This record gives sequence, C-alpha cells and structure tokens, in this order.
Amino acid sequence: MTVTKTLICVVGARPNFMKIAPIVRALKAKATKLNLVLIHTGQHYDQTMKAQFFDQLGIPEPDKDLEVGAGSLSVQTAEIMKRFEPEVDYYKPDAVLVVGDVNSTIACALVSAQKKIRVVHVEAGLRSRDRTMPEEINRVLTDQLSDRLYTTEKLAEDNLAAEGVCRDKVVFAGNVMIDTLRYNLAQAKHPSELLADNYSIIEKAGHYSLWTLHRPSNVDNPEILQKLLTFIKEAADKIPVVFPVHPRTQKNIQKFKLSSFLEHPQIITLSPVGYLEMLGLMNNARLVLTDSGGIQEETTALGIPCLTLRENTERPITISEGTNTIVGSDITLIRKELDQILQTGGKAGRVPTLWDGHAAERIADDLLAWL
Repeated sequence: MTVTKTLICVVGARPNFMKIAPIVRALKAKATKLNLVLIHTGQHYDQTMKAQFFDQLGIPEPDKDLEVGAGSLSVQTAEIMKRFEPEVDYYKPDAVLVVGDVNSTIACALVSAQKKIRVVHVEAGLRSRDRTMPEEINRVLTDQLSDRLYTTEKLAEDNLAAEGVCRDKVVFAGNVMIDTLRYNLAQAKHPSELLADNYSIIEKAGHYSLWTLHRPSNVDNPEILQKLLTFIKEAADKIPVVFPVHPRTQKNIQKFKLSSFLEHPQIITLSPVGYLEMLGLMNNARLVLTDSGGIQEETTALGIPCLTLRENTERPITISEGTNTIVGSDITLIRKELDQILQTGGKAGRVPTLWDGHAAERIADDLLAWL
C-alpha cells in the first residue's frame, strides 16, 4: 500500500511564480496520490498581479494565502514565519519546497528546519558574492537549511561544496524558469498588442530596446537613478526605448522629481506588465538592459543580447555561455556596449546545458523518489 506524502510548495513574490508553475504541473502529472499544498505568503499580491501571473501561468488557486503584504526585510520575514508556522502544524508535511531567494524562501525554510521538516530548495547554489544584496543572504542561508537542493548550472554545485553542503544532497536539474518560458513562448503577446498606437514608433525604427530597473542600488539613490534615466534619454536618440516602470522605480522617479528625464518621442513607458506581455517584449527586442536576475536567464534562452545594470551577477553562466554582459552603472561602458550591439548584433551565446524546458520533470522524478 502506497503511503500518501504531503508536500507544501511555497510561493511568495513575482520571481517565484514562473518557477513554481512548471513544478506544480509536473508533480500533479506524475504523482496523483501526492497531497500537494500550495501556500502563497502574499509577499507580493494584488488582483492585477494575480491576473498577470497566476492566471496566465495556470498556477492553481493557493490552498492558503497568508496575506503578509509589504514591510521591511526583517518585519516581512518575521511575519511570514509567524503565519507559516500554523500551516506547517496543520498540514504536517513530509517536506516543504521553496524556490528562489526572496524573503518567503528563507522564512519558510527556517520554520520548516526548526520543526525538523525536510526542506527542498529549487534554484540552489547561485552566488553573486555580494552580501549587501538581501537575496544573497537568503540564498546562502536557505541552502544551509536544505535537505534536497536542485541547481540550474554545474558551477552551483561547486559553490555549495565550498560552503560545506554535502554533494549527495545536490541534483543538477536545469532551469525551471526556462521551462516556463518555453511552455508559454507560443502564447507570448506581440508588442503591437501591448503598445497600441505607440507601436508605430517601433515600426518606423524597425527595432527597439527594452529596459527594466527595480533594484534598490539603482533606483533608491537619486544620483544613480538620474544618471541611468539620463542615459535612457540618450539611448532613445539611437533606438526606441520600451520601459515598463516598476512601482518602486516609479515612486522614486516622482519622489526625486525626475519625470522629465523620460520625456522623449522615442521613450515608451508602461505600467508593470504580465508575464506573457514581458515575454513578447523580450523576444522581439534588439537588446535588453536590466538589473533583474531572471531576465538575464530569459534573454540567454531567447538569444537576445542583454546588458546587466549591476556590478555582479549570481548567474555567471549567462555571461560565460549566454548573451549577457555586466555593465553596472558605468555610463561610458553602457554606451560602448550598446553601440557595439547596434553595430554588430552583440553576443550570440548558446543555451546552457539542461535549459531545455524539462527541468521540472527531472525535479518531480527525483523528488518523488526521494520522498
């Protein structure tokens, strides 16, 4: 007689949603007797976001929404722990699966480990070596607490071994973000659907650049933000700019009175867009400039040149094998690399090993056997 196992899967913030969708789909397909519980911490949640991510990606309604909401890093992490603990007591899971590196990841891993519940971490072993990033702290601590660790690239296993994580716990499975990309690429929204009348700007030029900015190091400092916005305006003289503006960035643009830096006939600003819209924007762009970790991976998978507006990356494979180049906030370097891409097309790159759209299936097979 097969004993039914209970697995809690945790989702908390936008970067998690693209990672959890293929895992839930694969587990449901392979394990009809698994009691799979989906808990949404509510770290990022609103009705618009639900339509843009949960509905588009086919993520089922969570069994529980903890409705944590916003707060400082410490307050939010503590509140997630406080609200997650009763759920662990209620469901008595055999394991808790967390993804990525957001506050929900470390908070739920910590509660589980303290209660001697096995922790599974998907996207383990990524390291930027920058401890000023809250995500780096979350990554390191979650990996130390985890009993099963699924990695996206070979170098991640070396990172874990260097930190004393037993190699027997680590499985190279591939990148679930790319599972979601490949699964949804045919349904991606063409920019003409999203940009409406502004699409004529792109049609006339024949191409465009896509920008995203949200990291505190770029948008919380008025001097750095002004410097980057100034360059966006300069870049728009050469190639149309499509700029979905993150809420944090929009708030600071208004706070620092920088709205005039986005006034240009070839700058198209947008409110935050859904996954299928963003996928379409990336797939049709000439190049992408971003400070997002996930977009570095997605552009590599799509073969689109990417300039990363950070001093480091926890995804070095996107540089060594993919289409990514680190430029930080050095305007001279950004200008040089942008001009190079416009002249030559930029790095061609290749898709890394096991970024093939089947990572979640490998995780499901191993996880079910391990449980």
